[in-house]
Amino acid sequence: VHLVESGGGLVQSGGSLRLSCAASGSIFSINTMAWYSQAPGKQRELVAGITSDDITKYGDFVKGRFTISRDNAKTTVYLQMNSLEPEDTAVYYCNAELIGTEPGRFNYWGQGTQVTVSS
Repeated sequence: VHLVESGGGLVQSGGSLRLSCAASGSIFSINTMAWYSQAPGKQRELVAGITSDDITKYGDFVKGRFTISRDNAKTTVYLQMNSLEPEDTAVYYCNAELIGTEPGRFNYWGQGTQVTVSS
């Protein structure tokens, strides 16, 4: 199973970015997909998550600026980030809870994509 993220980069304060994460490999079903962020010297924290029933949850710091969504096949998750602030600068990681062919393993992470917001 692989989670491949894309869409990170450098943007000015107030700008927007859209992150994508595609899951591939031997997957039977995917439950929740989520985005986490980790800034230097800080713990990784939940940005947003979405279940297979499209129930969403957001971190408090998002404050309505970000929107998480999934494609119809439920294998790709997107994070639309608007009104970005320098404090949003971090590596953003995709996470998926899924059932694949690897026995006993249900949680997977992507390699991360850097988001940098300049002031």
